[in-house]
Amino acid sequence: MNLKKELPILAIVSLPFIYLAYIWNELPSKVPVHWNIEGEINRYGDKSELILIPILLPLLIYVIFSVVPKIDPKNKLNKMGNKLQTIKFLLTTVMSILALFIIYTAKNQSLSNPNYIVLLIGVLFIIFGNYFKTIKPNYFIGIRTPWTLENETVWKETHKLAGKLWFIGGILVVVFSLTLDKSQNFKIFLIITVLITIVPIVYSYLKFKKEIKTA
Repeated sequence: MNLKKELPILAIVSLPFIYLAYIWNELPSKVPVHWNIEGEINRYGDKSELILIPILLPLLIYVIFSVVPKIDPKNKLNKMGNKLQTIKFLLTTVMSILALFIIYTAKNQSLSNPNYIVLLIGVLFIIFGNYFKTIKPNYFIGIRTPWTLENETVWKETHKLAGKLWFIGGILVVVFSLTLDKSQNFKIFLIITVLITIVPIVYSYLKFKKEIKTA
């Protein structure tokens, strides 16, 4: 482990834990832990449940990106070098911001605008879209269909397309989150998410069939 590279990320991971510890005594025993798409509270839980938020968001992402390259059977992820570290840093940062926002919202018992959460997901789409074309074939990260894993050309072409779709989709999600009301925005968000997920999968199948015929 390169401690110089890891320390900034670990500091970012720790921020939601530090914030939660700081406000812990101010929290009531029961806090909101779930909201509907209108931003209305629909479930309360014990404040101890809030501990799961930084664990399941920034910490889990950090652990996955730290462990997976070491157990990658083809060692392709390690060949990405600094690009993989950059993805790890950016995703961990976004997840920490999301965790901070959720904890802050629980403390204030008000989710003023659910669009902010959708906006952060849009940022994640942009990050993935920007780096998809640099991801080497592997079993853990990317568009992992039977056809991309079987053929390196299919993997490469699928991720080129997916990169463009996720990047554009992410920008649209961010723009709509800033301009539409929460109900309209959530519906469009779902449509964009389905499209950028399904289209690359279908494309990988069609591209694989084409490659088989050409061979």
